[in-house]
Amino acid sequence: MKKTILFLTGTRADYGKLKPLMKVVEHDPLLVCEIFVTGMHTLKKYGYTAQEPKKDGFKNIFIFMNQHAEEPMEEILSNTITGLSRYVHETRPDLLVVHGDRVEALAGAIVGSINNIPVAHIEGGERSGTIDEHIRHAVSKMSHIHLASNEEAVSRLVQMGEEATSIYNIGSPDIDIMLDEQSLPSIEEVKAYYDIPFDKYSILMYHPVTTSLPTLAADAEAVVEAVLASGKNFLVIYPNNDEGSRQIISAYAGFEGCSRVKIYPSIRFEYFLTLMRHSDLVMGNSSAGIREAPVYNIPSINIGNRQDGRVDDVASIVNASSDVASLLSAIEQCAKMSLSGAADSGEFGEGKSAELFKKLLDSDDFWNAKIQKLFVDIGDKC
Repeated sequence: MKKTILFLTGTRADYGKLKPLMKVVEHDPLLVCEIFVTGMHTLKKYGYTAQEPKKDGFKNIFIFMNQHAEEPMEEILSNTITGLSRYVHETRPDLLVVHGDRVEALAGAIVGSINNIPVAHIEGGERSGTIDEHIRHAVSKMSHIHLASNEEAVSRLVQMGEEATSIYNIGSPDIDIMLDEQSLPSIEEVKAYYDIPFDKYSILMYHPVTTSLPTLAADAEAVVEAVLASGKNFLVIYPNNDEGSRQIISAYAGFEGCSRVKIYPSIRFEYFLTLMRHSDLVMGNSSAGIREAPVYNIPSINIGNRQDGRVDDVASIVNASSDVASLLSAIEQCAKMSLSGAADSGEFGEGKSAELFKKLLDSDDFWNAKIQKLFVDIGDKC
């Protein structure tokens, strides 16, 4: 009998991570791939990316609108639990796959756990600033299988009392796409698609920090001022839809009339990777700047504390505070960098996450994961 694997995606970012794994399931005659699309995907303000799975050839797609713009996080969590619960009661998947640290992932872990459906969590055990870290670890504790991206994350999951036999290091799935040049569009194709007139450009992605909302408007205005003062061309991508996103988008009104800046609600994942690969620098507080940009040897500016705990001593990353002088100094440092060499995924795998995931799906041990979890004390055998 075929096994059904349900993937939950709530943002353009997690879809890029999940897609290589989805493809493995979609192309396996013994498996059924289902995709529950919700969250930011369903909001027109952010480019309505809910159709991306269909464009990529996936068939079993269910779209659920779990929010309106800037709805409180706890209401989004509640709405997602309600919608997903109804869906899984109808379909009864054999496995539910979630990613990262969004409230949609938390909803997936809760629904799966309560309904005795094994939950596989991708990229658990990682650190980050803001409320995201709380959510990520909560998702891990509600999950039965852990698909970690590196050995450091594996170690943290063990410290959290998870059974070592339930943890698999498969690397970061988006590296599969990043290192597969044939899967990426050419820069000419991307520039034509998004009407980008610049030969040289930088990328800005700045998201709300939910634990620093009182200063967010001023911080975003400083970022805008620094971009304008830099004299550089910038492609600006809208923030995620967390509380505070409206303040950032309001600050972006300061770019009005500037021919050196183009703003986009969203950019398709592969197209974004091509743009990043050919950019001068990536600036903001997105994980892309500290996770993906170094793979391509692209300088990046990490603003503020949103990525606290995720940035080690990486030569291509400059940390900056959200004031104009600090940001302009960081831009200058990036301009002086001399980075070269082939793409290097570092500690996040070798671009074989989908292959490793497929091996797990073919393994009886994977499907025999314990539904009844017990906390494992450090030093205990498991």
